[in-house]
Amino acid sequence: MSGIVAIVGRPNVGKSTFFNRLIQRREAIVDSVSGVTRDRHYGKSDWNGRKFSLIDTGGYVIGSDDVFEAEIDKQVELAIDEADVLIFMVDVESGITPMDEDVAILLRKVNKPVFLAVNKVDNNKRLENAVEFYALGLGEYFPIASTNGSGTGDLLDAVIEALPEETYKEESELPRFAVVGRPNAGKSSFINALIGEDRYIVTDIAGTTRDSIDTKYNRFGFEFNLVDTAGIRRKSRVKEDLEFYSVMRSVRAIENADVCLLVLDANRGFDGQVQNIFWLAQRNRKGIVILVNKWDLVEKETNTMKTYEQMIRREIEPFTDVPIVFMSVLNKQRIFKAIETAVKVYENRSKKLKTRELNDIMLPIIENNPPPAYKGKFVKIKFCMQLPTPQPQFAFFCNLPQYVRDPYKRFIENKLREEFDFNGVPITVYFRKK
Repeated sequence: MSGIVAIVGRPNVGKSTFFNRLIQRREAIVDSVSGVTRDRHYGKSDWNGRKFSLIDTGGYVIGSDDVFEAEIDKQVELAIDEADVLIFMVDVESGITPMDEDVAILLRKVNKPVFLAVNKVDNNKRLENAVEFYALGLGEYFPIASTNGSGTGDLLDAVIEALPEETYKEESELPRFAVVGRPNAGKSSFINALIGEDRYIVTDIAGTTRDSIDTKYNRFGFEFNLVDTAGIRRKSRVKEDLEFYSVMRSVRAIENADVCLLVLDANRGFDGQVQNIFWLAQRNRKGIVILVNKWDLVEKETNTMKTYEQMIRREIEPFTDVPIVFMSVLNKQRIFKAIETAVKVYENRSKKLKTRELNDIMLPIIENNPPPAYKGKFVKIKFCMQLPTPQPQFAFFCNLPQYVRDPYKRFIENKLREEFDFNGVPITVYFRKK
């Protein structure tokens, strides 16, 4: 389990530049081709071998200046609730602004590590000017320049030091299934229907679930922990921008889960927020099952289900090998099918293939469809194996790994899926030097 670091502060102090620097946006630009970087505010980073999740609160503020202040306070409070470590960014050019002071007041009350980063310090004059930020009452500060990265190393050393110890799942622990989705899609009702008791208060108001709660489930020969992701905390916030809230609430639950059951409301469709949560689970390499709830309320024609399913698969390309279950929690329709599917996806995710079997099947396929020559170079793949990781990752050993292009990687991934059934599970294929 990695920690969560949130970057807070008023607009235009350079939060996004810093964020992009930490998650090495180069990789994200590559991703955006296959439509992966939908949400611009969440990423994975690592420093000195320690991985952590990074959240940039800045990208969510929309509206005029007077709306800004309230929004920023809300986001800072939310970040305080959710993150393990906070980086408060200010800008040496503009000095301390009233808005900075507001944020500092919120942060001084917090009993979590807060690091003050004074940005745009790229010469000695500015280094002297940075001294005024002691007045914010947050103690030491880190002078950085997020455009060229100076000073960020010291800041990250301190951040890593402050993150909670990494915890790993013990082998004997039960699989964890997280029920995720946008507020009011029927997540709590789904869990109540499974457990057969109303342990969650279910109301029609979006956001009544408080915190993510684990429920041990043991019925019909299945045994696992169900994690309900908290919807929204305070009723007063429900009217405002739910997107940031639900993504932020889902991050921790998704990172802790083995399989994510993504519940969506059939009437609302597979909208942006649901897609964000889907890509979040995909990027964390979790098993995924898509549950289309309230299917009883949709007007049906002969091909309604098929058309709906195709629509979802178009949205999640290129990772389309995901089970989709149409259900109605209210009528208890197909809810056990949903659980059976999740258990199957969990088994697929923990599948370990024997090296010999893998080579016997994959090498003839590769021989018949070798990687196309690139710049006159021929790639010869000699051997493959599954890596000893919690989720399926494969290494293919060859003479010129740098010449294997993305389409061929996808071809190999599709063949692995055809031969070995990794339905619902993101798999990673590496090409390595023999």
